[in-house]
Amino acid sequence: MSFTACSAPEDADPTRPVSVWPTPFAQHELRVLDARIRYIDEGPRDAPVALLIPGHTSRIEEYDALVPTLSKHHRVLVFDYPGSGYSEKPERDYDLTYYEDVSMAFLDALGIERAHLVGGSLGGNLVLRLAHRFPERFDRLAPWAPGSAWEASPRLARAMRAIAGYAAFRPIVRVQSTYWYDDSFAGRDHALATTFAYYDEVMGPGFVHMYFGMGADQVARSLFPLAPEIRHPVWLGWGDRDHGANMGEGVARLHELLPRSELVIFPGVGHALATEVPDALVAEIEAFLLRPADALP
Repeated sequence: MSFTACSAPEDADPTRPVSVWPTPFAQHELRVLDARIRYIDEGPRDAPVALLIPGHTSRIEEYDALVPTLSKHHRVLVFDYPGSGYSEKPERDYDLTYYEDVSMAFLDALGIERAHLVGGSLGGNLVLRLAHRFPERFDRLAPWAPGSAWEASPRLARAMRAIAGYAAFRPIVRVQSTYWYDDSFAGRDHALATTFAYYDEVMGPGFVHMYFGMGADQVARSLFPLAPEIRHPVWLGWGDRDHGANMGEGVARLHELLPRSELVIFPGVGHALATEVPDALVAEIEAFLLRPADALP
């Protein structure tokens, strides 16, 4: 993907948060494929592993409120994907397959053979795609409001790639951000201000490549054809105020298509469950991950 529009500022490539809050957990680094990765690793080393996958453009800190509960009984891993957070941001093509490859290379580098998968939005998309592509490596799946819970639209994806560039990033993400949180969420303004301050801090050509590449690839693909082939037990979450891109209809359809799924609906909540209702979200996920096997869907 080449950008002909106004180019992004030079990438300062900070390795840790500077002007926005940092995770309270110890931050580590690892080189995975073509990029330096920032990650956290919490909980007992001999416990089952739970890999938490952040959303599109997000960072480790999205899940800070989930880690203390999940790490009581699991080894919890969260990392910033290349192009996002405080990992390295190579100027390259970004797509779902690349992020799947990065995920597997990360687990392999840490010697992890099996894991549970947890994540929302892009993270939820990758939870399901990873389990479909590598079924023998994963056990229980906990996605919410997953990207690609819609019919594929290659034409829209081509249009997104055609306008890709720094000049288009801000107006598009400003519109997109109106769907992240319900208007009633008391922390909405603070969360948005923090997110845009973080964007300012990490902005560069690699970040812009990632934003449009991952966004377009999610639009170009659909989870619907994959869902019937995913045989893992799935906990599926959705906030009932989250209707961007017909998310409510898409999640309901995924629930019907997935052979072993249960759907939990959070009332009065938008897209960003981990920010709006972290306590309710983590209670549901923890209960699902610890449930006896014979009580799973």
